[in-house]
This record gives sequence, C-alpha cells and structure tokens, in this order.
Amino acid sequence: MDKLDLLQGIGRISVFVSLLLAFFLLTVKTENKLANRLFAWFFIFSAVDLSGFFIDAVTRTALNWEIFRSTACLFGMPLFYLFVLAVCYSDFRLQWKHLVHLLPFIVVNLVFIPRIYLNLDTDRDTFVAALNQLPEIYFIQILIEFQYLFYIVSVFLILKKYREIYLENYANSNAATYKWLFQITCVFLIAHSIVALKNLLRYSGFREIFLWANVLVGSIALFITCWFIMKALNHPELFRGVNSKLKLTKDILPEVEDKLTSTNVQDDLISSQISTLKQYMAEKEPFLDPSLTIQELANQIDIPVRELSVLINHKMDQHFFDFVNEYRIQKAMNILKDQSKSQLTVLEILYEVGFNSKSSFNTSFKKYTNLTPTAYRNAS
Repeated sequence: MDKLDLLQGIGRISVFVSLLLAFFLLTVKTENKLANRLFAWFFIFSAVDLSGFFIDAVTRTALNWEIFRSTACLFGMPLFYLFVLAVCYSDFRLQWKHLVHLLPFIVVNLVFIPRIYLNLDTDRDTFVAALNQLPEIYFIQILIEFQYLFYIVSVFLILKKYREIYLENYANSNAATYKWLFQITCVFLIAHSIVALKNLLRYSGFREIFLWANVLVGSIALFITCWFIMKALNHPELFRGVNSKLKLTKDILPEVEDKLTSTNVQDDLISSQISTLKQYMAEKEPFLDPSLTIQELANQIDIPVRELSVLINHKMDQHFFDFVNEYRIQKAMNILKDQSKSQLTVLEILYEVGFNSKSSFNTSFKKYTNLTPTAYRNAS
C-alpha cells in the first residue's frame, strides 16, 4: 500500500473514532455534563484537525477553507484545559471571561486575511508552492508551540493543586481521577513532542521521512483516541471533583495562627486538641466512612474546619488523607491478626475499614507495614 493511501486510511479511521467518542460523551448519562461536553468538543476539533490527512483542496476557494480548518487546532489545548478544570473542581462553570481562550484563533485568522484569504489573484499551484515560506505560516507554528507550552504547564499546575487540596481535605482513597488526568497530560506531552519533531522535517527536504512521520502521528492519534474510549467505557466514575473554594493549609495558616495568638492559646491546649481528636478517631471510628471529608470531621468534633486543617496538616505534620488512612490500616492490621476473622478475605476487610479500592489499600498497607496484607496475615 502507498504511504499516502495508508495515511489517508488512518486519518479517516481516526476521524470516525474521534467523532464516535464525542457522540458517546455527549449522550452518556453523568453528573458532570460540562466536563463531558468540553471533552466531546475537544475530540470534535481533533477530528477536524485530523481530516487534513485526507482532504485534498483542489480549488483556490477550497484551499482557503482548508487553511481556515488548519487553524482549528488552536481550540484543542484550551478545551483540554477547561475540561481538566471541570473534572477537578465540581463547582467549575464556564464564564464570559473564558472567551479569552479564543484569542489565538482570532489573531491567527486576522493575520491570514491580507496575504492568504484575500490573495485570490494567484493561481493555486503558485500559491501552494509559496505558502510554506510565508511569515504567517511560521507565525502560526510558533504560536501553536507557545500556546501548547502555556496550557500544558497550566494543566500540570492545576493537577498539583487538585492533589494537594484532595489530600488535605478528603479521605476517599480512590485517586483514579488524578492518575487518569496526569496520564492523559503526559500522553499529550509526548504526542505533541513527536508532532513538533515531525513539523521540523517539513523544512528538512526529506519528503519521504516527513510522509512516514505523518503516518506515525496519525497512528498515535488513533491509538490515543481508542485508549480514551476504553477508559470512558471501563471507568465512567472518573469524574470526581473537589470544591475549588477550599484553601490549602499554607494559605490559611497565618490567619489561624494570628487568631490562636490573639486568644492566648498555648501549646498545651493544642496538645489537648490533638489528644481529643485522636481519642475521637479511636472510639467513634469516623474513618470507616470511605467518603469522609475534613469538613464532616470538623462538624463531628465541633472544631472550625480551618483550625482542624491546621491542626492535622501543620501541627501533626500529616495530610488529612494520610491521617485517616493510618487509622484504617491499624484497624485492618487488627482484623488480619484476629484468628476469629480469618475467613474474611482481603477484599472484604478493605471495604470494612473504609477503603474502596484494592490497589489503594495495598499501596497504603505496604507504606505503613512494608508488607502486603496477605504477607502480614501469614506472618501474624
């Protein structure tokens, strides 16, 4: 098969699969409809971009439309960025200010008007030959790289903050959402690095290598899209957001410490609060609730949530996530050592102590004991 035919075939399949995934995301029932819609539009514009592999602009007007279509790639990363925000933060909503993300697309097409869109007096072959040498084409390629770098860094920063907020305020041991988004972002970073190298070959004079590089890029796009479909079908629960208004302990620490100082709160009182907290955890076992949050625990022991956050995350030098899991692991260890409960499976035990994921339980258990649950039971 000719490499051009292969490229066009891969392109058509990639477009079909992208549109299929977009349809699935737009129609599947979920609480986080905004995230699904943003991701669906991401794949719609990806399909528009991938269609360039097999669309042949045979007329001058069609060529103008083809150039306009190629600028649609500038929607990709803004949509992915907004999608990550919508997944991470349950209270995220689109606002008028988000229209600023359209700016690169608008600027590029305005720049293209004088010498590309309105340059109708040039025959097609002459125009195509000179197109790749125009400063406007260099401009869009440079802009795409800067735009990609800006959004990829922004997404990693969002995920970093999301993880910190999650660890300080939530005790649900299932971190699948963070891991999935981190994986997606890393895959996008690797894929775009390959695309950037492919684009450099455009000006190298090695046409054969450039064509094969296009085949590789098309194959990668198809693989990534199929991977997303498998994830969406097998893990529909991945959309779990946190409240974006929650503040990190380092941000509220000065305010809380000033309050403690102004009311002459001494270290022995802080120690008393810690002792009361530990006693409550041991006696009432609130950690058995797999969805326990720091707000719920603060309500139960009648301590302002900000003070409790500083108490656990700063004074006790533990994330709320680790603080709660330590009690879960201790209870699991007691059950594993109890000969009268030897009939219980590890899966039954992890659900009983407040975990809802076997992988998370095994990871946390090994972190505290350096043994797997099964090895610990056998050694007891």
